[in-house]
Amino acid sequence: MRNQVRDDVYYMKKALHQAKRAAALGEVPIGCVILYEGRIIGRGFNRRKTQHTTLAHAELTAIRQACRVIGDWRLEGCTMYVTLEPCQMCSGAIVQSRLDRVVIGTDNPKAGCAGSILNLLQMKEFNHQVDITRGVLREECSTLLQEFFRDMRAREHDR
Repeated sequence: MRNQVRDDVYYMKKALHQAKRAAALGEVPIGCVILYEGRIIGRGFNRRKTQHTTLAHAELTAIRQACRVIGDWRLEGCTMYVTLEPCQMCSGAIVQSRLDRVVIGTDNPKAGCAGSILNLLQMKEFNHQVDITRGVLREECSTLLQEFFRDMRAREHDR
């Protein structure tokens, strides 16, 4: 169990690195990595503004990359590390891709669908449920988002 906690922190730091890449582009800093058999096979960060599509969420980018690496749409045996609780679109994709586990940095009380608003990841009505671990590096993940939005509001105010 202790190794699992250490690993979760290590890989959440990798997801935070992805989130910082998003922030550097002026995007909402959300990052994600997908792990399979001890190695990262998918990475993603939010790029909705730069790619001009609502589909450019960190989780979807990482899922697409991981599927290419594995050569299948099923990501059984994989764990996703994501800095912000997934929305309904990403939660649906997580269930559909058959990820085993999702490790979440911080909750998303306005749009989270892994337990905050509803829990699409563990609905018994679906043919697949995902194990969830919450709050890994919560403070760091939350602070990154809070600082981004504070800075954005300050820039908008200065206009």
